[in-house]
Amino acid sequence: MRRRLLAVLLGGALLPVGLTGCGIPAESDVRVDGRGPAAEAGASNGSGSQPPTRTASTDPKEFVHNYLAAAAGERDQAYNRAWGFIAPEAKGRLQEKQSEIALTVVRLRESPEVKRNNDGTSVVTLNVQQVGVLKPDGTLTAPVAAPEPRYQFALRPANTGDPGLLITDLPNVLLLSDEALHSYYVERTIYFWNSDQNRLVPDQRYLPSTMPAERWVTQVVKWLAGEPSEWLAPGVIRLPSGTAPINNATGSDGRWEINLTMPGANAAQLARLATQLAWSLSELTGQLDLKIQNQSRRTIDLERERLDNPLYPSSGSPQRYCVYDGAIHPLSFPGEPSGPVPIVAAANKGIVSAALSRSQNDILAALVVTRSDRRQRLMAGSGRDQVPVLNGSSRWYASVGRPTWLRSADQQHQYGLVVADGQLYRFDDLAGMVPVPLAVEGPVTAVAAALDGHRIALIVDGLLYVAAVSLDGGVVTIGPPRRVVTPLTDLTAVDWYAENQLVFAGSEDRRPVIFQINVDGTGDIPLEREIGSPVTHLSAYPAGAVGGVPTGLYMYEANRVAFRNKEIIKRDQVRDVTSPPAGTRPSNPTVPFFLY
Repeated sequence: MRRRLLAVLLGGALLPVGLTGCGIPAESDVRVDGRGPAAEAGASNGSGSQPPTRTASTDPKEFVHNYLAAAAGERDQAYNRAWGFIAPEAKGRLQEKQSEIALTVVRLRESPEVKRNNDGTSVVTLNVQQVGVLKPDGTLTAPVAAPEPRYQFALRPANTGDPGLLITDLPNVLLLSDEALHSYYVERTIYFWNSDQNRLVPDQRYLPSTMPAERWVTQVVKWLAGEPSEWLAPGVIRLPSGTAPINNATGSDGRWEINLTMPGANAAQLARLATQLAWSLSELTGQLDLKIQNQSRRTIDLERERLDNPLYPSSGSPQRYCVYDGAIHPLSFPGEPSGPVPIVAAANKGIVSAALSRSQNDILAALVVTRSDRRQRLMAGSGRDQVPVLNGSSRWYASVGRPTWLRSADQQHQYGLVVADGQLYRFDDLAGMVPVPLAVEGPVTAVAAALDGHRIALIVDGLLYVAAVSLDGGVVTIGPPRRVVTPLTDLTAVDWYAENQLVFAGSEDRRPVIFQINVDGTGDIPLEREIGSPVTHLSAYPAGAVGGVPTGLYMYEANRVAFRNKEIIKRDQVRDVTSPPAGTRPSNPTVPFFLY
């Protein structure tokens, strides 16, 4: 309801969220946001629309909505665009910061309240949720202060002969609505190497949609030469200190040129930079000439570089499984692949939850099993096509959550994360569990790992967080979690839905729902609103950066019933089960999950 209302108030439809799907067919009408169509090499972007001006509306409610978009775009003119909405006598109420120009991004919780006075003045009150702060480097950081629930704007008619409005009182902060962020900026993904320099890790940024191609290519290079996002920094490394573009990138006829300073650049560093650039400039095709201090050092065929150095290991189409009567079983749907259970039959019993993962030619298995007193423990193991032996953790717990494998590129160090009795633990394929400290207070109830293996999502005390993971020397370290501000409360489950998106379950006005959201808390989209019971289990297949974006691949459990998107998973869709005795009611499939 909130997003429909905002669309009407802003005078346009919401941005489309669909791309062509691939992989497993899905029946959801909601699709995952993607990068959009690739631009031709050398083509000029800069075709995005400009934010509305002061005279675009004389309705107080819409006028304030337009003001929340005024600062969008090139940062050096942000204050001038905002001051254009403010009465001359009140311009001092919005004072320009002397340091970096940052925009406070807010989400409207409900329709603005408008109080109209007889003299033509009015007061507009906004009930908002602070999402984060948009920095000049395109990162959206967590809010710097406690969320401000309400903002007020006083308005008056403009001067005689001018049909517009002017703001006479307002908060002293440069505001931007989350809707304006997605209307006037382009989401971009750049990549930093992990500490082992064997896996690229995504970092989401925002670029003004009006910026021409030569400038956005240069901007991406500046971002790569600078710092990663604050929350991501513990899991990645940056380019050598002193790396910077010498001038703007140039491009024509399918050929681009980038000229850098890069102290101590050697062949290995340039090879890694070539891959980093190819993926961070994924819209570009053709060749890129990489110069270091005006000296040609490497020519990159951008498409070939991406083909030769895929972001994530490809394992083909994912397969669906569930737990039925305490054992893992494959799920079978028309047109979808369905494989055997990749664990030894003797271990396939007493299971309440599971995670299966591919690691090159190996299968990694992590099972949560229970005993007669309902206490639970973790079982883990690995094998080529089938896991022959599963090892048990040394302790039994009152409750163990759904485990998740960190998809490390290091075959010798395969680790996962799991929540047991409100504490986060690291485990290996021998089921050795070691507590992992977190720099945030509260009971941990869920954890999920991204495709790159160096980012995780967490639910702590009912709130959503993301954090970077470092695997230096086989030691798993979690960086300071970054709060992801969502419109939901009392969160219960989370998983990765795409490269930079999460799917999560919680409450909206005390109703159980499932939403998707970006890793920085923007772009929230409802996926399921007619659930009826809290979601106790949620699993998704996260789309990578290659091969398109599938349409809503997620499954969940609520009230001991498993769902594939909006449809109940039925017993006859579970493979290799025997019919129950006559007069006995068959069990329900539970805890559905993917193997990929």
